[in-house]
Formats: sequence, C-alpha cells, structure tokens
Amino acid sequence: MALQISATNPEHPALLLELPWQLPLEEWPQEVLVPLPRGISRHVVRYARAGDEVIAVKELAERPALREYELLRDLDRLGIPAVDPLAVVTGRTDTAGGPLEPVLVTRHLGGSQPYRSMFETTMRPATMHRLMDALAVLLVRLHLAGFAWGDCSLSNTLFRRDAGAYAAYLVDAETGDLHPRLSEGQRDYDLDLARVNISGELLDLEASGALHPSVDPVEFGMEICARYRSLWQELTRTSVYPAGKYHYIERRIRRLNDLGFDVAEMQIEHAANGDTVTFVPKVVDAGHHQRQLLRLTGLDTEENQARRLLNDLESWMATQDDYAPGDPLGARPEVLAHRWVRDVFRPTVRAVPLELRGAMDPAEIYHELLEHRWYLSERAQHDIGLDTVVEDYIANILPKARETLQPTTSD
Repeated sequence: MALQISATNPEHPALLLELPWQLPLEEWPQEVLVPLPRGISRHVVRYARAGDEVIAVKELAERPALREYELLRDLDRLGIPAVDPLAVVTGRTDTAGGPLEPVLVTRHLGGSQPYRSMFETTMRPATMHRLMDALAVLLVRLHLAGFAWGDCSLSNTLFRRDAGAYAAYLVDAETGDLHPRLSEGQRDYDLDLARVNISGELLDLEASGALHPSVDPVEFGMEICARYRSLWQELTRTSVYPAGKYHYIERRIRRLNDLGFDVAEMQIEHAANGDTVTFVPKVVDAGHHQRQLLRLTGLDTEENQARRLLNDLESWMATQDDYAPGDPLGARPEVLAHRWVRDVFRPTVRAVPLELRGAMDPAEIYHELLEHRWYLSERAQHDIGLDTVVEDYIANILPKARETLQPTTSD
C-alpha cells in the first residue's frame, strides 16, 4: 500500500513529505524533532518541524486516527479550544516493507504546556485553582456543543497563558463523541471521570514531591465538579430580557464575576419577545483587566476599576450594529473602544463638575456612576440612562461623600 496523506489544506502534504515516515516514531532522528515537553500519552507522540510549522505526530491505528481527525475538525468548526488537526498519514512501511502504524498530525499549540511540565517547580495553590477553572470552562464549552469527552483529565489537556488569561485546550479526542445534545447522565459521567482522573494525577504528583504541601488531591478533584456545576447553571439558564432592562445583563455578568470568571464574549440576539444573551466565559490572572483596558482605550486604571469599565465597554459594544466578533467586516475592538471613550466615557465624566470631583480621577468617577446606575436600575426595575444617573449622583451622592471627607473640628 502506498503512503497516503489525508489533509484538508493542500499545503500540508507537501510540508509533510520530507519527514521520515519509513521509521517508527520512536526512531525518528533528532534533526527532525523539536525538543518540547510532552505529556503522558497511551501512544508514542513526537514533536517535529515541517517547513515553518511545529507539528505533533501521534501513532495509532487507522480507524481511531481518522475518527479523531474528523472529531477535531468538528470541534474547530464549532469554535471549541482544541488542537488543530492537519493530516492523517496511512500506508506507512519500514525499509523492509513491513507495515507501520498510521499517524495523526496536529499543529503544535504555541505557548502551551502539558500539566506535568507546569509542576516542575511547585505551583502555588491559587494558580492551581485558576487552572481548574480553565479546565471547567473547557468542559462546559464541550458539553454545550454536544461533545462527550469520555476521558477528561489533565493529561489530555494543554494549558496556555495569553496576556494574563488562562485557557485549557483539548489535546486528545480519541474517546470523544459528538451529539446534537448531551443528556444529564452523559455530562455527569464525563464529570465523574474528570474527578477521578484529576485526583489520581495529583496523587501521582504528590508522590513525586511536585505538589504544594497544602494541596489535597481529592479536594481538587471535587473542586472541578463544583466549579463546573456553578458555571453550567449560570451559562445555561434561559435569559430573555424585556427591552429597556439591560441592567439584567449586568446582573448576570456580576454573578459570573462572583464565581471567578470573566466574560470573554457576549452576544445579544434581538427577538420579538425580548433579547436573548449568550456569554462565553474565560479565566484571567491578576492585572489582566488593567492591561486589556490600557491596550484598548489608553486608560490606565486600578484593576477593579478596569474590570468594571471593561464590563460596561463589552455591554455597549454588543449593542453596536457593526459589532461582529470574528467577522473581518466588523469593526475592530480597538475602533469600538475608541468610540466608547469618545461618545460615552468622556462626556459622562465631564458632566460631573470639576469642583465636585475632589480627589477622584476620571476612572473612579465613571466607576462610581456605573455603580450608582446599577443601584438605581435595580430599584426602578428598568434601565436608567446615564444622564439621569449623573444628575442623581451629583444631587444625592456627592454631597454625602464630601461631608464624610471633611475634617471634624473640636473645641
């Protein structure tokens, strides 16, 4: 049987032809390999260079290789964080003509690491919590797409940090299955496997001395179940908001923030009976909001101020006609952010007279106004416009604040 390379992109076979397919992966020469950390796998896996690409090559039988290739392509179409499938190579033979196992070829996820390499230096418990959150986000997104993983574990996941954000990527779809919709039993089965696998992997790290002494492997295995269920409930609740009550959306964002998650993307769909809202969560590191707000708007603020302003910016962008995430014809986030600063942020701050601001900087004033809008909207049970909020803030909040800040005198 002749060597066959099945790939969707015609460039990939040309890039792959130069690799030594006549050798078992374990015997590939060092000059074609890339020394990157590898996780634990049931199969032989090697990283190699093909042209300008760094690829991961995994040996496995033809049927599961083709099946995993198609599943990874499905996940890519669904926008799920997973490794990018490039090709399946079949018909491999050694120099004597003997058959060799086919291989699945995926693109290496730049900047990612398997969990074991992340524990080469003892990881702080707080960082471990964020990684568990990232894995919970991945599992929720897979289940929302109808994908039953069948083997959720740290070993089958790659983790990547990007500008302060933590993200988990599926790296092994061999045991997965795609359905139109998952039953509660299918989700529970995946979650129970995750709990057992993660606890076992952390116990293994503990035995090797690579785990922080305060970390309980069994408790961390249970933690992903709790984080998953909280996130699933908050993301899957049916939310249809009447027109004029967008403070309900802010309430949802606040609940996600309280759970420790941020909103990576928000979509608002207009319908006859109200507006439905879809959220995509993400896990972020300390200082992320400051950096993101500075990059988008040029505003240099404290972290909590930045989080609050970014939430408002994201909500405002979702109402703009030219807001289309992922659409090359839509306005870039930087353009929309500049428009928000010009048309919303600056006019609102300038509406508060300079002599009344005291020591508060513009970001703190806007933060205070957003908090006051939230309070007024909740009390009125409908959206309160910023003009009304500014008037009420100047009349009822600033005088009390000035009284509190004035020094007391004694006889």
